[in-house]
Amino acid sequence: MTSRITLVFAAFLASGSIALAADGAVTDDAPISAVEAWQLDPQRVFDASEVDLADFQWIARPIVVFADTSADPRFREQIELLAERPDELIGRDVVVIVDTDPGGRSDLRRKLRPRGFMLALLGKDGGVKLRKPFPWDVRELTRSIDKMPLRQQEIRDEKAADG
Repeated sequence: MTSRITLVFAAFLASGSIALAADGAVTDDAPISAVEAWQLDPQRVFDASEVDLADFQWIARPIVVFADTSADPRFREQIELLAERPDELIGRDVVVIVDTDPGGRSDLRRKLRPRGFMLALLGKDGGVKLRKPFPWDVRELTRSIDKMPLRQQEIRDEKAADG
């Protein structure tokens, strides 16, 4: 479990400095959008300073995790909970975004106005669907997502395509 947390945090800390070139080589001068980066690696955790929520509208459901520091135990627990069942999130087009810098005043922080730790689930339409002042596990999150009208339509479309 500890090694998984370490990997998630290492990916989080390094996410802004490495990109993939068209030939698949790792480089730090091949800029790609946050949506393209998420499509290449749907388990990637984004820093709030790297993304514009408008880019994900109608493409993904952002889960935004706020804390005043990455050392906050609630923040660490939330990241652990999300890392335990990534396939459930990927299947529901979830992108994970974190903001642990209250002094940075990111656009997300200005829009959602967290106080300390906060978990926010946004719909594909960009609207805030859920706010929680404590960590939530993936099972609870996916149940909330599966109740959304757009997700219900996606489920019906998947069933129609299969049968």
